[in-house]
Amino acid sequence: MPDAIDMKTKEMPHSLHAEQALLACLLTDSDTVTDVIGDLREEDFYHESHQIIYGAITAVYNKSKTVEFVTVYDRLAHDGNLTKVGDLPYLTELTQLLPSAANVHEYLDIVKNYSTARKLIRAGRDIEKNARESDDASKSMQYAESLVYEISAQSDTSTMRNIAESPAIDAVIKKFQDIADNPDSLRGVKTGFNELDRITNGLQKSDLIVIAARPGMGKTSFSMNIIEHAALEEGKVCAVFSLEMPEIQIVQRLICSEAEVSMSRALSGKLTEGDWRALAKASAKIRNSNINIDDSSRVTPAEILSKCRRIKSRYGALDLVMVDYLQLMSSGKRNEENRVQEVASITRDLKIMAKELDVPVIALSQLRRMDGKPSLIDLRESGAIEQDADIVMFIYNDDKDKKTDEDEDLRRDIRYLSIAKHRNGETREKIELRFRGEFTKFVNPELSVEMEVRAEDSAGRTAKRYARRDELTPPQEPDNEPGPDEDIPDLDPDEELPF
Repeated sequence: MPDAIDMKTKEMPHSLHAEQALLACLLTDSDTVTDVIGDLREEDFYHESHQIIYGAITAVYNKSKTVEFVTVYDRLAHDGNLTKVGDLPYLTELTQLLPSAANVHEYLDIVKNYSTARKLIRAGRDIEKNARESDDASKSMQYAESLVYEISAQSDTSTMRNIAESPAIDAVIKKFQDIADNPDSLRGVKTGFNELDRITNGLQKSDLIVIAARPGMGKTSFSMNIIEHAALEEGKVCAVFSLEMPEIQIVQRLICSEAEVSMSRALSGKLTEGDWRALAKASAKIRNSNINIDDSSRVTPAEILSKCRRIKSRYGALDLVMVDYLQLMSSGKRNEENRVQEVASITRDLKIMAKELDVPVIALSQLRRMDGKPSLIDLRESGAIEQDADIVMFIYNDDKDKKTDEDEDLRRDIRYLSIAKHRNGETREKIELRFRGEFTKFVNPELSVEMEVRAEDSAGRTAKRYARRDELTPPQEPDNEPGPDEDIPDLDPDEELPF
């Protein structure tokens, strides 16, 4: 039996001696079982008889029995597998090898290395077959990457060790010291929303952040505002995967939001000179940013991971990923029994992706039809969303505000953000935001619950003044003040207001 690959017979790579030595250690020294059982699987053995023997060893171990020749022999007999492994003579031969138990990890490494080599060879064959039969090179690339990544994930097994031997304690103390020296040292990606950034210290690497809301509450707008701030103000590399909205509509929202130009005016062809200047400035700023948009209507977590890897490789960084939205995604797996299981698989894969890429991943989700403030049980289709997410936030409005507030016009655009789950920090029932629907833009309330004092100068341009909430008073408009629906271009901020 060869110890590597036989080029004439094309036998898969393996080491008979390493497999036998490893099994001999497990059969003669029960302490070695606890050392390797977490890192070793039946399929890691090449020979079927060795797979069956190791299966019997794990079955005995899982029953909390001592692993030794007699107990393993009894288990093989119970399962009717004695003849498949060569019966008593072969088991006896294994125990008589007497390898050194001190070398068990060396035998394990050899067996695992050959196991990985075989998986790669099989994957290579599948990749070749897929490439020959497929007429879509992009899908073939994604298929190849998914197979290799799966092998990599299976091979990446961490070993448990005593905390006294771990560098984790020193790493934690250093982390706290770095924060004490510089509070911004471990700040994540800023969202642009002051209270949210204070609570989360920015969106942290490897976190899965779920933002959920009922239709029409602005979850897409809110998430795109975060992308806008991260890319345009912080210079971050962002990726947006939109399963619902085409790229042109996403860019349209970005430009109008950054320019603070009414989208309805833009779409009705009523842009003013000031609007055009603002749009030109915003377009140039967005053009110089690094926002990558994919508007494929059917995309799987594996495909998103593949595309994010390419972005990270191309630009040397990837800082934030957004997926809009979970209920439109497909897991890409055929064995999902129902939609609940499929969504659970999707959220699990997105969390794994966030960890592998070491970036925060924002995933949007729908809520069930309900009234009042949302809660975690209102997440549609899967409790796994709550389980896998590091942060769960809801966007909602409170009808009581409109019923009790004397000035309904000033309150009608108020939205609330609820942090219902925060794995590494505090939660918050209500964070107040202002939604400026004409710009599809959420803004901070301390600078945004404003009145716009509009006036027209001799050139026909408009001035805006923003007041803090505590400064708000009903505007005293002159009789000749232009109405809210009139077309008035923006006033240059350096020019004196005409009032």
